[in-house]
Amino acid sequence: MPESNTPAVRLADVRLDRGTRTVLRDIALEVPRGSVTAVLGPSGSGKSTLLAALTGELVPAAGTVEVLGQRVPQRKRELLELRKGIGVLLQGNGLLTDLTAAENVALPLRMHTRLPEPVIRRLVEMKLHAVGLRAAADLFPRELSGGMARRVALARALALDPPLMVYDEPLTGLDPIASGVIMSLISRLNDTLGLTSIIVTHHVHETLPVADRAIVIANARIVFSGTPAELQSSTDPLVRQFLDGEPDGPIAFDAAPQERAA
Repeated sequence: MPESNTPAVRLADVRLDRGTRTVLRDIALEVPRGSVTAVLGPSGSGKSTLLAALTGELVPAAGTVEVLGQRVPQRKRELLELRKGIGVLLQGNGLLTDLTAAENVALPLRMHTRLPEPVIRRLVEMKLHAVGLRAAADLFPRELSGGMARRVALARALALDPPLMVYDEPLTGLDPIASGVIMSLISRLNDTLGLTSIIVTHHVHETLPVADRAIVIANARIVFSGTPAELQSSTDPLVRQFLDGEPDGPIAFDAAPQERAA
């Protein structure tokens, strides 16, 4: 087992390509265990590409990616084992429409464990209770509000008790009240379950209050890494343009693709 002081995530000199286009370069990042880290940046900046590298979906063109104390493997069997320790909340929820909330949450348990049904039912009840939706167990996704569906998806992501949670734009499509509920839930679960959380988002003001650390991605690189307070006080033009929502500045609204160096 990795030591507790080993970062939950470590990236060193990472370059990530999509075809002939370099999306991110020279990425160095450490995410301490037990922390909530916000990965911020404008749409199209490469936040989801970074997430793909953490889950092993995208192999880095250069550098190393370590998750939970080990280098992200490329062999399918080892990668599957690593992924069991990573809970991912997708921005589209990914709930199966013909399954109830309880059946959606039970799905990872039935696929990846040999637990008896009574135990699975009890675990599902516990996960739904953790997100405040035990009473919605028998509802189908079409019967849930946007915020409720997001919480069911969160319960499913927690089903296998992963030590690392990654949230991909968790506030997309939610109203301000539902957004507040989700962010409060993320913070509470991180503390009570001893998780490490990475929130990939462009919702700055909703995310920073629950974050311990923040990084900002722009122009294919990390342009800021520090505490939320340091971020708010930054005078860097790239950071200020993003935080203040300015249309003109060093971050191009429609940047030309960056070709990979020969």
